[in-house]
Amino acid sequence: AQQGRVREKVYGKQKIYFADQEQLPAASDAELRGLDGEIAARSAQLQALQQSCRHMEAELKDLNGSMTTPEIAREIEALRKDCASYTEKLERIKSATNHVTPEEKEKVCREQQLYRREWRRRKRMATELLDAILEGYPKSKKQFFEEVGIETDEDHGVVLPATV
Repeated sequence: AQQGRVREKVYGKQKIYFADQEQLPAASDAELRGLDGEIAARSAQLQALQQSCRHMEAELKDLNGSMTTPEIAREIEALRKDCASYTEKLERIKSATNHVTPEEKEKVCREQQLYRREWRRRKRMATELLDAILEGYPKSKKQFFEEVGIETDEDHGVVLPATV
């Protein structure tokens, strides 16, 4: 700094030294344009390399997330065993002799329809009766059901079967 090669700036207790740019030769406009062009070319090259790097990282992530060849072989073998067992089960079902006849199926469907209709009728009657009682009851419906010990279909998650 005393010889004038570097400059010194004092900021409180700190000192900063930097090269004295007045001693450096001044660059011409042509040199500056050339340097600007080189900077632009290097920036474009950097962008291309960063894009390539991102692409390769994404590909690596995909490959790391996929199954290896031995894992795929084990998976294929397990699927083949499952397929064989399902095929065997299907053959047993096809060869079974205890199939339900259409007449039996129709009889069961009629019985289900009869029971469903009866269920609806009785539920409606019970609901109407309970509503009549609740008209004069001072407490809520829930409290009445708890006191009397009534359990509803909804309490147990039972749903009336749909018509077939």
